[in-house]
Amino acid sequence: MMKIVLVAGARPNFMKIAPLSNELQKRGIGCTIVHTGQHYDDTMSKTFFKDLQLPQPDIYLGVGSGTHAEQTGKIMIEFERVCLQLKPDLVIVVGDVNSTVACALAAAKLCIPVAHVEAGLRSFDRSMPEEINRILTDHISDYLFTTCEDANKNLRKEGIPSSKIFFVGNVMIDTLKRFFDLARESDILDKLGLKKDGKLSKYAVLTLHRPSNVDQKDVLKGIFSALNRLSKKIPVIFPAHPRTLERIKSFALDNMVTYVGKFSRNDLKKSKKNVWVMPPLGYIDFLNLMSHASVVLTDSGGIQEETTILGIPCLTLRDNTERPITVREGTNIVVGNDPERILSASFDILENGPHGKKIPKFWDGKAADRIVEVLTARFMT
Repeated sequence: MMKIVLVAGARPNFMKIAPLSNELQKRGIGCTIVHTGQHYDDTMSKTFFKDLQLPQPDIYLGVGSGTHAEQTGKIMIEFERVCLQLKPDLVIVVGDVNSTVACALAAAKLCIPVAHVEAGLRSFDRSMPEEINRILTDHISDYLFTTCEDANKNLRKEGIPSSKIFFVGNVMIDTLKRFFDLARESDILDKLGLKKDGKLSKYAVLTLHRPSNVDQKDVLKGIFSALNRLSKKIPVIFPAHPRTLERIKSFALDNMVTYVGKFSRNDLKKSKKNVWVMPPLGYIDFLNLMSHASVVLTDSGGIQEETTILGIPCLTLRDNTERPITVREGTNIVVGNDPERILSASFDILENGPHGKKIPKFWDGKAADRIVEVLTARFMT
């Protein structure tokens, strides 16, 4: 029997391993889920396993936080022990976080085949740690599963043989399609007072966590200044990453937002600022919130993809994107973190709606099925 280790470490990974775990289970293929603990609190990790109906991790490494080198090193040490104990036939890694490259390196050095799901994405900005992770992981992987033709071209330009590249589609969209109906039953809009007597208020959703946006006071303050002006027209709902919350407090920018604890309507009624900061949401609640937004502002790659499928206008607060297909075919616009550009694009969307609405090829909810087909053909014949 084929033995597969499926690795996840951070919030974006969980949506990607869920359809793979489900498809492997359906086919009776052995799968050990390893959670590295890169994201380790309940709101960033445990809640997602419940929402996505994932089995609890078979192995939890508990590496926690640290610098990039510390975290990557800890994961490599702990994951090497897992590989030596389990002796898997294949290690599957997803995305571009530190857990991705660390586990791929540990496996490759033990001559264990590695499959990288979401391979070939490039921002061409090596100041992003994720870009380094993507490049390294791709060049030591044996199976590179891509989401779009752009990724295929990037890999071929870097000299990776076509025999290793498999265009299968987007597993993130598998998860979205599977849970969309369940997300519609979420009561998050009622809790936030955005839905009253069956009528939905207009609002924006914000996610923000990248160092380029949150690690410099002037940059973060500028973003919030734009959002405060936007919030005079519609409220801005901000489920905040713990790291971003720390920056808001350390930079003394609390006066630019309103903290919402347990989604109390009374808190919102009393708020002087319409930028509502709250703890991270689970997948189901966030999907519901995002699917009804007038506009989503983000520096997340996955949200660029999800808004494309949902047809929701997305403003990416970065100077580049590793997912250009979401700009070319989807609803995404790259605006950077300049306050005036953010505000101008937001007002344009509120007045004119999304600029595009095309579904990329193979973003159809069947990517995990294609991935497992490739693996079974290679390993079981």
